[in-house]
Amino acid sequence: MRLSRYFLPVLKENPAEAQIVSHRLMLRAGMIKQSAAGIYSWLPLGLKVLKNIETIVHEEQAKAGHLAMLMPTIQSADLWRESGRYDDYGEEMLRIKDRHGRDMLFTPTAEELITDIFRGHVTSYKDMPLTMYQIQWKFRDERRPRFGVMRGREFYMKDGYNFDLTKEDAMHAYNRHLVSYLRTYERMGLQAIPMRADSGPIGGDDTHEFLVLAETGESEVFYDSAVTDLTFGDRDINYDDKAQCQSIMEEFTTKYARTDETHDEALFAEVPQERRKVARGIEVGQIFYFGAKYSEAMGATVQDADGKQVPVHMGSHGIGVSRLVGAIIEASHDDKGIIWPEGVTPFHCGIVNLKQGDAEADAACEDLYSQLTKAGLEPLYDDRNERAGGKFATMDLIGLPWRLTVGPRGLKNGVVELTCRKTGDSEELTPEAAIAKVIAQYM
Repeated sequence: MRLSRYFLPVLKENPAEAQIVSHRLMLRAGMIKQSAAGIYSWLPLGLKVLKNIETIVHEEQAKAGHLAMLMPTIQSADLWRESGRYDDYGEEMLRIKDRHGRDMLFTPTAEELITDIFRGHVTSYKDMPLTMYQIQWKFRDERRPRFGVMRGREFYMKDGYNFDLTKEDAMHAYNRHLVSYLRTYERMGLQAIPMRADSGPIGGDDTHEFLVLAETGESEVFYDSAVTDLTFGDRDINYDDKAQCQSIMEEFTTKYARTDETHDEALFAEVPQERRKVARGIEVGQIFYFGAKYSEAMGATVQDADGKQVPVHMGSHGIGVSRLVGAIIEASHDDKGIIWPEGVTPFHCGIVNLKQGDAEADAACEDLYSQLTKAGLEPLYDDRNERAGGKFATMDLIGLPWRLTVGPRGLKNGVVELTCRKTGDSEELTPEAAIAKVIAQYM
């Protein structure tokens, strides 16, 4: 993409309404624009990051054997009355009526709707286990929406639902999701710690939140610092292997890590004092096992091997896709701007032409752009007739992992400058060597 043809409305000053780093930088980098309180338009740069995160989520869900689908954003209130949650959910639910006076609602979550789909089509244990998920817009009418996409009213979310015959099978689904989530977050350059949490209006006894440590986090968290040494790495996972999933789940959840709602001071005191940590965390996902809560209430039963009708065991699993954009920025930035991890970056590399209009510099930039594109990467070429300082400031603000700087002086010596945004290190390389090094980061 050539920046002269792109829509990137960057701001030089910090917006007054932005209270935290991610909100400030998303507005300044031209990623979002507020439409109403807690509701944002996603501009081209922001949408690219959002879609990159969505792609990673889809890929990891597919590896775990989960099936993608799509449900409507508007649901009938009748389903929620069946489960008993229509009145219990509270004022966060946006309740509306259609032209015929029927009670409807804007989806905050979809346990009722997915259960209705299941009970209408699955009648035998032979069609189980089954896990389906969607990535869809949700709405929760927050009393005080703030912090940009970190706590908006409209948000983009992955919500998945498993249906199993027994609790043992459902707990395998729980462990399978925990493992797939660990892989998902690490691919985004995040360390998301699974912490014992409160189930809230979803319900159920077993639940873990995934939290990214950050000073601006809404939740106070208590943890054994040993959990921050755990990494998922490049493990070969067989998601059908119950023992393997159980082992990984225990590895990542045995050490103390809890949100403030479930914090147990007595248990925390058993952690060696030097490893007891209290911090803030940003929730980026949550998994639940809630047994037959919805299936019993809504008549979602199947015939088991003995011919008996039994309620199915269920769980749900969410990832805040739009919230992750903010969480990544909170975890990865400096005083110049965003620092995108390579897994989610909107463009793989920036190209800065120090002397637009110079025949040799223009030709060199065009060649770099062409070679990177042919390699399957997407560079952002700043071909504007602007001062070098302004071009560098824009690249630092939007946070692309790598920058190629091209100017007449370097070209006389046969080199261009390659800069790593994360470390700030620069080196002079031949154009061919610079291209090869950038390509190697993504292959």
